[in-house]
Amino acid sequence: MTATASEAAILALADRFIAAIQKGDTDTVKACYHPDARIWLNTLGQAVDRDANIEVLTGFIGRTSSRDYQDRKVRVTADGYVQQHVLHAVHVNGPLLVLPAVLVCTVKDGQIIRLEEYFDSAPLQIWREQAVTSA
Repeated sequence: MTATASEAAILALADRFIAAIQKGDTDTVKACYHPDARIWLNTLGQAVDRDANIEVLTGFIGRTSSRDYQDRKVRVTADGYVQQHVLHAVHVNGPLLVLPAVLVCTVKDGQIIRLEEYFDSAPLQIWREQAVTSA
């Protein structure tokens, strides 16, 4: 099946967004977000704005030497896309985080206006503890 121009643009946005996180390029991540974007995390139970999300992401990038989104599956939806992946992130102190997750993204005017992220926080908590004991 050939993607329509609209679907191709959404897939390109999804790729650009993840590639920027992998590279630690928060300027490109911010550009992928609509200025009015809201980012909801199941572990917080509330949405934050683009700047607050970039601040958290900057901290995560600073604590990791690499970030790799493996087994990515992206499906275009009527108003954006859904992505499944397994994040592999190496903490600067050594421990590896393996975190399966799902993103549900709503796209407006070629940017992500809403992102909902779903993952089990247990692997993240273990990873953080391992990072402290490895320091």
